[in-house]
Amino acid sequence: MKPGIHPKYGPAIMRCSCGNEVETRSTKPQMHLEVCNVCHPFFTGEQRIVDTAGRVERFTRRYAAKK
Repeated sequence: MKPGIHPKYGPAIMRCSCGNEVETRSTKPQMHLEVCNVCHPFFTGEQRIVDTAGRVERFTRRYAAKK
């Protein structure tokens, strides 16, 4: 391997929007996550719909009128 061409690989902290922090190793010292295993609905058993731009409401309006 050539010396001096590889990035620095060291400890890193991954922070989630829920406040959870995970220590790992990476080329970046800090990373920000929106969803982690502590707050993700699959792991928590909580059922919630993450809706962007009202797509769920638009779907229900479109197909509720046909019934």
